[in-house]
Amino acid sequence: MIRSAVTVCLVPEARRGPFVFHGDLAGACASAAAHGFDGIEVFPPHADDVDAMELRELMRQHGLTLAAMGTGAGWLLRKLSLTDPDPHVRMCARDFIGAVVDFAGGFGAPAIVGSMQGRVKDDVDREQALDWLREELDQLGPRAHALNVPLLYEPLNRYETNLFNTVADSITFLQTLRTRNVKLLVDLFHANLEEADIAATIRDARACVGHVHFADSNRRAMGFGHLDGAPIASALRETSYDGFVSAEVLPLPDSESAARQTIASFRRWFPRG
Repeated sequence: MIRSAVTVCLVPEARRGPFVFHGDLAGACASAAAHGFDGIEVFPPHADDVDAMELRELMRQHGLTLAAMGTGAGWLLRKLSLTDPDPHVRMCARDFIGAVVDFAGGFGAPAIVGSMQGRVKDDVDREQALDWLREELDQLGPRAHALNVPLLYEPLNRYETNLFNTVADSITFLQTLRTRNVKLLVDLFHANLEEADIAATIRDARACVGHVHFADSNRRAMGFGHLDGAPIASALRETSYDGFVSAEVLPLPDSESAARQTIASFRRWFPRG
């Protein structure tokens, strides 16, 4: 069953970012449940900054599931990436992501590698950067596997990384890994910029898709932009996708309106009998 989720950002420095709720975890959970979401996706400053007992109680109280946990604060706050030329920085990036893998895995949820993948810097050979990325994912993938969850790799648009921008290129790279526990996060905002046909891309990716960011062309809630969600939803159903579609969107015109529009679009395209 395809499930709905909404993002909750706990990083003050990211308050202008594409997250529906900001700052108040308890309030966000209450609102997510009131709107009818199945889960939340959390963006923390660090895994150690989230109280696992509090989160577990909030999940129980509101009947929610932890859908995924982001690692982007490692880049935003610490400038850590898996492709940094400095081996110490790469080690710190791996440790940061690993802590999120461990925390999220305890809830049966995957961690996301998005902005922390980094980029190929001007003075670095591309193949060398890809070797670094491969080495780190080959360590993080098995760490997630030990907790019975995948690690999620997110291709970003060309303005955010020069590593991999399309789903097809990302899959080709992931096939070179020793680990088979890295799946793709398909973000519809990025896909709208990079894919010729999002629905066809999803069909071609099939079992490689582990998570979906449910965002319109303008990074607002689905239905507030020009993306046609119907063929995308059909492709997800046809490929037997059974994960979350999670609203990583700007809180515009406000958080409650973004949440309301997201769940309305979800119910339209993923109706339940």
